[in-house]
Amino acid sequence: MGDFNRFGIWVLTICLVFQSGYGFYLPGSYPHKYEVDLLSGTKFTMLKERIDEMYQVNLILIDLPAICLYYKEGGGFVLRWTGYPIGVKLQGVYYIFNHLKFTVLVHKYEEANVARVMGTGDAAEVIPTTGKGGSDVPPGYMVVGFEVVPCSVVHNIESVKNLNMYDKYPNELKCEANSVAMPIKEGQPIVFTYEVKFEESDIKWPSRWDAYLKMEGSKVHWFSILNSLMVITFLAGIVLVIFLRTVRRDLTRYEELDKEAQAQMNEELSGWKLVVGDVFRAPTNPALLCIMVGDGVQILGMAVVTILFAALGFMSPASRGTLVSGMLFFYMILGIAAGYVAVRLWRTIGCGDHKGWVSVSWKVACFFPGIAFLILSILNFLLWGSHSTGAIPFSLYVILLLLWFCISVPLTLVGGYFGARAPHIEYPVRTNQIPREIPAQKYPSWLLVLGAGTLPFGTLFIELFFIMSSIWMGRVYYVFGFLFIVLVLLVVVCAEVSLVLTYMHLCVEVEWWWKVVGRHLHLLVLHKLSRVPISI
Repeated sequence: MGDFNRFGIWVLTICLVFQSGYGFYLPGSYPHKYEVDLLSGTKFTMLKERIDEMYQVNLILIDLPAICLYYKEGGGFVLRWTGYPIGVKLQGVYYIFNHLKFTVLVHKYEEANVARVMGTGDAAEVIPTTGKGGSDVPPGYMVVGFEVVPCSVVHNIESVKNLNMYDKYPNELKCEANSVAMPIKEGQPIVFTYEVKFEESDIKWPSRWDAYLKMEGSKVHWFSILNSLMVITFLAGIVLVIFLRTVRRDLTRYEELDKEAQAQMNEELSGWKLVVGDVFRAPTNPALLCIMVGDGVQILGMAVVTILFAALGFMSPASRGTLVSGMLFFYMILGIAAGYVAVRLWRTIGCGDHKGWVSVSWKVACFFPGIAFLILSILNFLLWGSHSTGAIPFSLYVILLLLWFCISVPLTLVGGYFGARAPHIEYPVRTNQIPREIPAQKYPSWLLVLGAGTLPFGTLFIELFFIMSSIWMGRVYYVFGFLFIVLVLLVVVCAEVSLVLTYMHLCVEVEWWWKVVGRHLHLLVLHKLSRVPISI
């Protein structure tokens, strides 16, 4: 028998990881008692609610999540899932999974230093090794897989009441994954037990994550991409017709005329050409517009760079938190781009005035992070009030504030400084001193805004389904290659939709600045309306 608790299992929550009460012998396959609980009225009600809400337990062993394999009654493979449900409801009766059967897959190496196999000097401290006494080159056993089978079994209370925690169970247990036998009742004790079996596997250490990262539904991903390419081609044809055959020809002709000829020509113009002298007139609340554009550039840049690095394999799921850390890092670094774009656009709208760039840069650095921080604080207070393990500790708040004001804000000010020194963008047409009177419209322009998000949402919908399923169901999402392609297609579709709808707006009015910014917010509305059950 090896040392007890050589392997520790950790329970993974949304934000935190804490050690569970499960400990393993090495080697061996023995049932052990874990704990006996009496179900009080409060615990009984809460447990039923958690079963109805399909709560599940996620366990990790040396950074490997526990995989629960579901089989058909005939033995065929059905599904590979991370974590296991705490219970199930059948015909109005609630059953709990109170016995866990763990299988730890280990690969044996004859290396003198197991760390050499992993490529890190910390492996010998993290991975336990066993070998024959007196051997100069002891073999190393490295964990390459972690499986769990949840079972619902009825225990004999009399036979276990005198056992201490982690004592060996006196009888052999039959763990059948497709059957349940332990209903929960108020005031009834529940005995939690577990057993563990170590199996040698041919899976090597570098391939240990292959079982978690198998792509499911790849045909669906490719179908979504093909559908998006068809939409892009259709929109590209519309843009080509509008800008190469209509706008470019009319704009060139208009610029070749002098002022008197333009005034005479305006009487014969129609459509967008009527507002050609007012199209670049400053919008209402120009500073807020520039701030939102700058923050949008920062968020888009962060998403593109993060997903690109993840698609290239730099952010492995084996290292928990690297994806979120990478997002925060790239977001802070791209504060330079946000400040530069916002200040330069502000100078362009403000006719080249370079004063006040510090105020614009400061607002860019605080606008979106401030809103996100406020929402995070409200949600965190609610989690604190419900005693949830997903609540963020106060120390993390301090770290976020330091990163915000010590890194993100200064970098945004640096970007604003360069944006203030850069020349403002010159408009391709002259702006009339007297605004043209716009006639009343037959149909409200917000109808175009509502319909603008339909095509971009169709591009994003399938991938969004996989992402949300991974988040809420505790699965590993690692198809960042597909996600990067979809993101590029989404950017192209949004650009083409903006071009087409802006042209349609300019045919009837000149207030187009804010409509371009708020046009794709309809994506959020469509996302909420699409929360329907989907089977893939």
